[in-house]
Amino acid sequence: MTQHQPTRAAALSRLANFTANMGHNYAHKRNFDYGADADIEQDKWRDNVSKLSPYIRHKLLTEQELIAAAIKAHGATGADKFVSEVLWRGYFKGWLEQRPEVWADYVTSRDAAFKQLKAQGGLRKIYEQATEGRTGIDAFDHWAKELVETGYLHNHARMWFASVWIFTLKLPWQLGADFFLQHLLDGDAASNTLSWRWVGGLHTKGKTYLATKENIAQFTDGRFAPTGLAAEAIPLEEDKNYKLRPLKIPPAPPAASAFALLVHEEDCHPESLILPQKPSLILGVSGPDGKSPKGVSEKVSAFSNGAVSDAVTRAAAHFDCDSVMWNKGEKLRDVLANAKLERLLSPWLPVGALKDAIGKEINGNNVRWIIRDYDAAIWPLATKGFFPVKKKAPDALRGIGMEL
Repeated sequence: MTQHQPTRAAALSRLANFTANMGHNYAHKRNFDYGADADIEQDKWRDNVSKLSPYIRHKLLTEQELIAAAIKAHGATGADKFVSEVLWRGYFKGWLEQRPEVWADYVTSRDAAFKQLKAQGGLRKIYEQATEGRTGIDAFDHWAKELVETGYLHNHARMWFASVWIFTLKLPWQLGADFFLQHLLDGDAASNTLSWRWVGGLHTKGKTYLATKENIAQFTDGRFAPTGLAAEAIPLEEDKNYKLRPLKIPPAPPAASAFALLVHEEDCHPESLILPQKPSLILGVSGPDGKSPKGVSEKVSAFSNGAVSDAVTRAAAHFDCDSVMWNKGEKLRDVLANAKLERLLSPWLPVGALKDAIGKEINGNNVRWIIRDYDAAIWPLATKGFFPVKKKAPDALRGIGMEL
C-alpha cells in the first residue's frame, strides 16, 4: 500500500494528483469507504478522498493552497464541497482555540478513564477487544486493525467507529479519542476531540451520530453489514457549559535584533511565514509522544518527526542559515544561549499536547507569536456552529486576498 511520506514534496505530489478529483467526483463519492484494498490495485490511491489530511494537519500544505487549487480547477461552485471540508478544519481549530478548557477537561477525564480501566477488569477486557479488533463486529474490527496498520481511516469510518465505541460497546469516548491520537497520522487535538464529542452528543448538545447496518452497508459498497449495533444513541451529558474566550490575534513582530525561528510539528511550512527579517537560526522541535499517556505508534512518531526534519532542512536552505534541534530534556534557554540569541519567533502553537508540553517554556523565552492570515481570518468566526463560519468565510478571506 502506498504510504504517506512526511515531506512537502510528497504533499505537493499528492495534491497535484488529486486536484482533478476535487470537484464532482469528491462531492458525490467522498462518503464511500471502498477500503484499503482500493489502494493496493496497481498501487493507486482511493480517488474519492484526498488523503491529504496528514499533510494539512502538519501544515506541510496550507489551507490556502488547497482552496486555491480546488477553485482553480473546478471553479467556486464545483469546488464547494471540497472547500467546505477544508473550512471544517478551520472551524474546529478556531472553536477549540477559543474554548481551551474543553481540551484540558478531555485530558483530565481521559486520564481518569485509564485509571478506571485498571480498576475494572470487565471494562478493560472490552477496551482491549476494541483496540485489538476482537469485538466480533466485523466492520469495527476491520477498522481497528486498519487504523493500527496504516495510520489512516476514512472519515466516514471514523464516525461509524466512534458511534460503535460509545453506543454499542459503552466505552468512555475519551479512550476512543486517545486511541485515534495514538495511531492517526493526522491526529489533531481539535478535529479529533470535537469529532468524538459531536458523535456522542456533546459538541452540538443532544445531537448524536448513530452507526447503522444499512448506512454502513451502503457506504462501504456492501463490504460490511454488521449486526448487533446499538439501536439508539442517547446523548452523553456533562455538567459544564464552556465559555467563549475570543481569540486575541498577536500583532506582527517588528524588525529588531537577531532571532531564532522555531519550527514545530503544528506548522511545517516556515518558508511561507511572514517574518520581519531573515532568522539567524532555525530551531526545530517535535513531540508527538505527548498525544497519549500510552505514547504514539511508530508510524505517527516517524511522520511527525520526519515532517519537522523536512521543514527544518527546507527552512535552513530557504533562509540560508544554520539549524539545530531542541531535543527532549534540553532547556530552551540553554539552546538559545549556545546560539548567542535572546529572541525567539514561532508560528502559533494551538491548543493541544505540544502546547501542554512546551508552551510555558517557550513563553518564558521572549517569544513573539506569528499567526497565519488564514487562521486569523477563520478561527475567530468559530463562535457557534460551522454554518455561520461557512457563511462568513468569503468576506473574511476576501480581506486577505482569497476569493471563494
